[in-house]
Amino acid sequence: MKLFKKKAALQTATTSENIDVREAQPVEKEYEFAPDDFTFVKTEEAAVDTNFSSQGYWKGVFTRFFKKKISVVGLVCIGVIVLLAIFVPLFSSYGYDEVNVLATNMSPRVPLLEKLGIFNGWETIRTVSGESTKVNKYIENGMTDKYFLFGTDELGRDIWTRTWYGARISLIIAIVATVIDMIIGMSYGLVSGYFGGVTDGIMQRVVEIINGIPRLVVVILLSLAMKPGLGAIIVALLITEWIGMSRISRAEMLRLKDREYILASRTLGASNTSIIFKGVLPNIVGPVITQVMFSIPTAIFTEAFLSFVGLGVRLPECSLGSLISDGFQVFNTHPYQIIPPIIILALLMLSFNLVGDGLREALDPKMKDM
Repeated sequence: MKLFKKKAALQTATTSENIDVREAQPVEKEYEFAPDDFTFVKTEEAAVDTNFSSQGYWKGVFTRFFKKKISVVGLVCIGVIVLLAIFVPLFSSYGYDEVNVLATNMSPRVPLLEKLGIFNGWETIRTVSGESTKVNKYIENGMTDKYFLFGTDELGRDIWTRTWYGARISLIIAIVATVIDMIIGMSYGLVSGYFGGVTDGIMQRVVEIINGIPRLVVVILLSLAMKPGLGAIIVALLITEWIGMSRISRAEMLRLKDREYILASRTLGASNTSIIFKGVLPNIVGPVITQVMFSIPTAIFTEAFLSFVGLGVRLPECSLGSLISDGFQVFNTHPYQIIPPIIILALLMLSFNLVGDGLREALDPKMKDM
């Protein structure tokens, strides 16, 4: 009884002390919040995750491609050159084959830049003995109202018009040959890789034989059998340029032909043609497009080389290669005639390579880490 009373007394004392402590604590004040104390997040913006938002395959390709600025610069450069090649020969006041014996070998003259002392028609001519003389044929020939932006050649033809017309011819040859090569090489490689065995062995030996024949020999033989010009160059490119495309297509076919969806198509009774062109071809579009973009500058350079050695287009037509060949003959006396076609040719090849590199990384993002 005494122990119980002590515990009860202790509990009563503790309770009274707690009551006194609560009464001694300060009372918390109530705060009133102003409208500008908090900034609310917009639910529309917070709900969109830009990093993982769903998008289609080609939308992702374009997004990755346009993120690479140097490839976009190459694409813009190609677009500008193509537009100039189309419209300059149409709207120029001088024809690409228009001869003017009174305006031979005239240096470039640009309306606005001549006031700055550059491209004003004056030219320094150096002789074999090393002597130099400054002349201005615009003044000598009484043609002060004429302007030739890239000058004229030895026949008085406007190099500005001829350069862009030559770029048009080079682009036409390269694109036509590349498209046809893509069709031939892609079909050849897909068929070879799909059937395999003896068929693949025979078809690959044919590829090795054709690849072993020098391109120059093919062009010379074609020039004997065909009339020199655009047709001979395109046929020569068709015979030799499809090898690379066939090898890439064959490698992709060997990689994909044993996949589950191909085996399922065979089980369901799909024909070989359907499997090749409907089952495999859509899955190798990326490598094919990349190879095409790298094939175009190769075709442009091949055409320029053939025209340079005299196996290309014939007068009065011209290409970048023939213009470089003509300018090379007078390079010591009139160097300005060779500079424009060389610059356009270099820009075209560089731009197509930059675009091809950008497409390769955009179509296969894993290539970026290689």
